[in-house]
Amino acid sequence: MKFTSRPQGTVRPAREYHDHFEVDQYGDFRLTAAIRPSMDLQVVPCQGYRVEIYRDATSGTEIPMIAAAASEEILFDLFIDLLDTMDDIVDVVIESHHDRRRPGDVSKDYLREYIDLPVLKSYLEDFRDILLDDGCLGLAVIDPRGPSEVQFDDHKVIVIYARNLEPFKDVLERYGLEQNDDLKLISEGEHLHSTRPNFSERVDALRISLNAE
Repeated sequence: MKFTSRPQGTVRPAREYHDHFEVDQYGDFRLTAAIRPSMDLQVVPCQGYRVEIYRDATSGTEIPMIAAAASEEILFDLFIDLLDTMDDIVDVVIESHHDRRRPGDVSKDYLREYIDLPVLKSYLEDFRDILLDDGCLGLAVIDPRGPSEVQFDDHKVIVIYARNLEPFKDVLERYGLEQNDDLKLISEGEHLHSTRPNFSERVDALRISLNAE
């Protein structure tokens, strides 16, 4: 099962979409199975991170943030190592788009509060396959004491919110990511998501393992 964000009215032969999904590498950057850029390559995937300020439109609150893209072979390990900058007790949110049938349908969020970070990391390792390859699954780990948050979203982009970004930047640069404040993320152009029939059950298994409700 595949989901696309192509504009209304754009119709291409199925073979073209199949061939496009077969391309998983652009230069040195390798994509997971979860996501592909648009067929006209509005955004060409590349590795790096950018630093900016997130502004909440309602409250006016500002917080520094990082948005990062990493090649598939380092992506999961990078995410796990970023969590080591957080407290030993964290909250985790699972975001699932598996039940979305029509435009406008909302995702489902499942929250587990107060989980030991080493326990969480062990469970995430068990579900590495869907975290990387399911384009309908996102995850956020929150350190209430930080406060900070590390998101691993359904585009397989890493987004970090924290008052002090330096520890996170150190981890990113240790993995070879360079700061590029002109970086364009795959989510910022038209793109295509992909999932598999059994991934919905795997997401349920992850939710049950984490006791997330």
